[in-house]
Amino acid sequence: MQDNQSLSKQGTLRGLHFQSSPGQDKLVSCIEGEIWDVAVDLRPFSETYLSWKAVVLKDGKQLFIPKGFAHGFCVLSNWARVHYKVSDYYNPETEASIRWNDPDLNIRWPVDQPILSFRDQTSPFLREVNRVTVDYR
Repeated sequence: MQDNQSLSKQGTLRGLHFQSSPGQDKLVSCIEGEIWDVAVDLRPFSETYLSWKAVVLKDGKQLFIPKGFAHGFCVLSNWARVHYKVSDYYNPETEASIRWNDPDLNIRWPVDQPILSFRDQTSPFLREVNRVTVDYR
């Protein structure tokens, strides 16, 4: 297991990030501030493939995101500190992402002009991601 934290200001959008196969479970909590948190099912053989779910996290509320899901969030409050507990150590070779505004996912983010990292601005669209990368059987 590994613990990570991020601190972001209002309007920041992070994601959609995931670890390629074999994947990584993630427990996300917002320990300061408020975020709109999203999980997207990337498991090709799942009945809920490509569906997404969003919840507001604040006051230590947690969301468990199993391997095979992409994760992203946007900051609703002035600042937010997000804590992640992940099931394995960080491995840059399995790090992957999908564009936050991918039209095939049609996520309705609650921010019009998000603040994005270079990585999140240039992530590939889902149709450009190798299917083997997201095969979690």
